[in-house]
Amino acid sequence: MEDLVFSVFPSENFIDLGLYQFGWERCEPAHSFGPLARNHYLFHYVFSGTGKLMAQDSKGITQTYHIKSRQGFMIFPGQITTYVADNELPWEYAWIEFDGLKVKGLISAAGLSEDSPVYRAHSKELREEMAKEMLYIKDNKNTSSFHLIGHLYMFFDYLLRSVSGPPVPNGSKLRDFYVHEAVEYIDKNFQNDISVEDIASVCGLNRSYFGKIFKETMGKSPQEFLMDYRMVKAAELLKLTKLSVGDVGNAVGYNNPLHFSRAFKKSYGISPREWRNRNRIYI
Repeated sequence: MEDLVFSVFPSENFIDLGLYQFGWERCEPAHSFGPLARNHYLFHYVFSGTGKLMAQDSKGITQTYHIKSRQGFMIFPGQITTYVADNELPWEYAWIEFDGLKVKGLISAAGLSEDSPVYRAHSKELREEMAKEMLYIKDNKNTSSFHLIGHLYMFFDYLLRSVSGPPVPNGSKLRDFYVHEAVEYIDKNFQNDISVEDIASVCGLNRSYFGKIFKETMGKSPQEFLMDYRMVKAAELLKLTKLSVGDVGNAVGYNNPLHFSRAFKKSYGISPREWRNRNRIYI
């Protein structure tokens, strides 16, 4: 039984959405690929097993992501990545490499970025249909180029509909979509040194316009929302853990303990230590 299928797409004449190569592999334990930078977008979907992805984020810092069965990961052009199969439960995955004028917008609509490359579906049925399209492309490499590109469009349709954000929002829904993307990014990255520019960039907007629609929707500026979000998380840690005040600050994105204490007191009216003394749950 074969463990690897690899094919190169025979045509480069598709501008909006083009296919470059695709395949499937059942990996050996600890099998790795990289470090390497790709020229195009490359998506992997994991059918079984686990592994990890080491990928540079938008700031060039290498992050590690643990990927399990029924998840996927996106690799971006020029991004240096390495991915490794688990020693005990190596993964089986399919992949497709693609590019084109429409790809950046489609991937952004799917909520994937260099800072958030892991695919997690919210619909089992649509996720399975997406996976079937990947296998169909792999199994039908000898059909016409137009036929395979058609199934690549089907892949994107299922990819977009299987995640939480609407694929082609408009009007007021577009504003809600951007705010949803911003809040999701903050939820995943509040502990890091992120800025309003970073959040706006994830949404594909300039800071001024992003700040305007965010405040109109949420009732506070992105900076205010980020600080409030961090303080809520800090209060949870102070209440439920034995972490020092300094460690709690680090955990919510403040490397300077003094800056953290000032921000916390601004939100809660008392110092982190005093708040903990009043509210801590002993377990």
